[in-house]
Amino acid sequence: MYQLFVEEHFDAAHYLRNYHGKCENLHGHRFKVVARLEAAKLGETGLAYDFAKIKQHLRGTLAQFDHACLNDVPPFDKIEPSCENLAATIYATLQPHFPQPVRLACVEVWESPTSGVVYMP
Repeated sequence: MYQLFVEEHFDAAHYLRNYHGKCENLHGHRFKVVARLEAAKLGETGLAYDFAKIKQHLRGTLAQFDHACLNDVPPFDKIEPSCENLAATIYATLQPHFPQPVRLACVEVWESPTSGVVYMP
């Protein structure tokens, strides 16, 4: 089994509506997002999947969040813009771009160099 991954970043602000502590106030992060794909075989090119295409899909998904207040961007205008919800939302948006024989295995969202979430359904 091969696992491919790409990493991208975006800068955004958010606040947690139902949290009591510092994070209930508006604050920002430089989010790191890692998308990991799995493939059992390589294609004729010797590749499981083109890194450039993975990056293109990930960048397109993250563009809506960059330099935004996440609380204003659907679905986070209705749900908490937590790392957990960000990871699940990014996964759901990316997943249709990767049909068999590759599979989107998980999405990681880091809100700091030492804190992050991995979402895998």
